[in-house]
Amino acid sequence: MDVITIGLVSDTHGLSRPSIAVALAGVSLIIHAGDVGGGAVLHELGAIAPVRAVFGNVDPPLPPLEARLSLELGGLSIHVSHGHELGAPTAEKLLAFYRADILIFGHTHKPLVYRDGARLVVNPGAAGPRRFNLKPSVARLVIANGEATAEIIPLPE
Repeated sequence: MDVITIGLVSDTHGLSRPSIAVALAGVSLIIHAGDVGGGAVLHELGAIAPVRAVFGNVDPPLPPLEARLSLELGGLSIHVSHGHELGAPTAEKLLAFYRADILIFGHTHKPLVYRDGARLVVNPGAAGPRRFNLKPSVARLVIANGEATAEIIPLPE
């Protein structure tokens, strides 16, 4: 059985917490869902695993950040965008707008794991500076046997 474990990060806003490395130890890929806040964050995440990242509403739309990612891993399609392109993103809006099996977004700073049949929507929450009275978090996405599961991991402050 092939198992793929992916670290999900969003809304770091320039802050790379050391606890991210502990939370995402052993992942084979890190996906950053935008509002990165600079190359230093990507560099530090890259010490954990290879990183793919999209830009958020506060990032310049410049490489290596992409507007959106479309990936195929473990037989499942994955769409990644910050979510701000939908205004106030919700799981329902993403499911209606994008067709992928797994939808990953950020922007709201609110961690979310939402299942709609075989489809999965994940917002890892915000790993950066604490805002909106929400605790920082990341997520782990596991793909095994053509199925995906996700877990939110709170980060110590």
